[in-house]
Amino acid sequence: MPQIKSAIKRVKTQNAANKRNASELSKLRTAVKKFKNAVESDSKEDVSKLHLEAVRALDKAASKGLIHKNKAARDKSRLTKLANK
Repeated sequence: MPQIKSAIKRVKTQNAANKRNASELSKLRTAVKKFKNAVESDSKEDVSKLHLEAVRALDKAASKGLIHKNKAARDKSRLTKLANK
């Protein structure tokens, strides 16, 4: 554990940010998995709605710096390709 007061505070903020980031990444992964499962089960209504949610989650993660913007673009492209099949 750090001894310096500012370092102690920094550890607290890092832990809080780590929890928040992990939660957001988990939401992203869940949205993508739900979409992929809907594509496999061939439910047309759910696919379009879940595609929108997955793309939104990717955009949010990219804007918050959780994933790189190019990874978000690549993943969105792949999901759109799946949705159009």
